Amino acid sequence: MGLVPPILGAPETSDDHPFHHPLAGAHAAKEVIWLRRLLSNLKFLTTSATTLYIDNQSAIVITKNPEFHDCTKHINIQYHYLRRKVEEEEINPQYVSMEDQPADMLTKGLACEKHDKFTQMMGVCCLD
Repeated sequence: MGLVPPILGAPETSDDHPFHHPLAGAHAAKEVIWLRRLLSNLKFLTTSATTLYIDNQSAIVITKNPEFHDCTKHINIQYHYLRRKVEEEEINPQYVSMEDQPADMLTKGLACEKHDKFTQMMGVCCLD
C-alpha cells in the first residue's frame, strides 16, 4: 500500500486546490524534521525554525490557523503534523510566488526563458 489516501472533500484532479498543498507541505515537513534531527545528532544545533517555501497562500493560512474553515475538519492527519511543527516553531512556512519557484524546473515543462531563470536561481552553471 504505502499510498497517501486522498483528502476527503478535495477534488482529486486539481493540484491547485489549497488542501493538496498542506499534504505536500507535510511530506516536505517530514524531510525537514529528519534533516534537523540529523544535524542535531551531528552536533549542529538549529536555533530557529526552518523555512519551508509554499506557493499557495491558502495552504500557509491553514497551517497557521486551525480554525480557518469548516472544510479543514476532514483534512488528512498528515496536515495536522505540518500544523503542529509550525506551532512548535520547527517549521516556518513562507509564500513563494509561482514565478519564483525554481522547483518547477524539475517537475514541469517550461519555456526556455523560465528554465534559464530557474537554472540560474538554483546555481546551476555550464562548465566549459
